[in-house]
Amino acid sequence: MLVSANYDDLIDAKMAIEHLGQTKPSIYHMFLNIIELTRQLNYGYQYMGALLMDEDPSEFKPVGQDEYVLSVYQKEIEKLKGDEKFYELKQLLKEYQQVSYANISKLALGNPPKELAGPTVIH
Repeated sequence: MLVSANYDDLIDAKMAIEHLGQTKPSIYHMFLNIIELTRQLNYGYQYMGALLMDEDPSEFKPVGQDEYVLSVYQKEIEKLKGDEKFYELKQLLKEYQQVSYANISKLALGNPPKELAGPTVIH
């Protein structure tokens, strides 16, 4: 899937992520932990986003992964979704979904919007 991120949308998403970090630090840090776990396991951010947003993740599901590791990952996702402040994160993800879960994750990790602007292949 090809996604093109608009620079202004990326700036807005970055500001929203920073606002979440300032106003709801607990859910922000839980989200960062999930992003880091996703990165460490070499799972796609789109897979993470689909699980968080209750979308069909089958298109992005990691292939050839150990089922136990995958189940532990999914339990961590469920812990995040079970937090009382998850609604705030879900609203942010929904509002900036056109930017892509990958770009939202990269912005949260500190990547500058300028580096993320333009077309990207999502897998």
